[in-house]
Amino acid sequence: MAHDERIAQRAREEMQDLPGFTEKKMFGGVGFLLWGNMACGVNGDDFIVRVGKDGNDEALSQPHTRVFDMTGKPMPGWILVRPEGVNSQADLRRWIDRGVKFTLTLPPK
Repeated sequence: MAHDERIAQRAREEMQDLPGFTEKKMFGGVGFLLWGNMACGVNGDDFIVRVGKDGNDEALSQPHTRVFDMTGKPMPGWILVRPEGVNSQADLRRWIDRGVKFTLTLPPK
């Protein structure tokens, strides 16, 4: 499945200057990693955000979100944000910040 390159480019521009930033093709889309841990990415038209298991329920209470489930088994700690949830750069930045904040709690790979 192709990913929405417009969302990916906007996210890339927000993250590219962060220390430890890399980009990797994954999930049929693209992932944005910090020190080897994925913080967020794009799959199809959805924006993927790593929120951690403790942040899962609160993140899913936000508009335009849903469970990240690519294999029939939900992945706690990860959510999908529909395109309308990242239409504005401020909304995209808020989700990126959330993914970055959680990911920076993890040890580098």
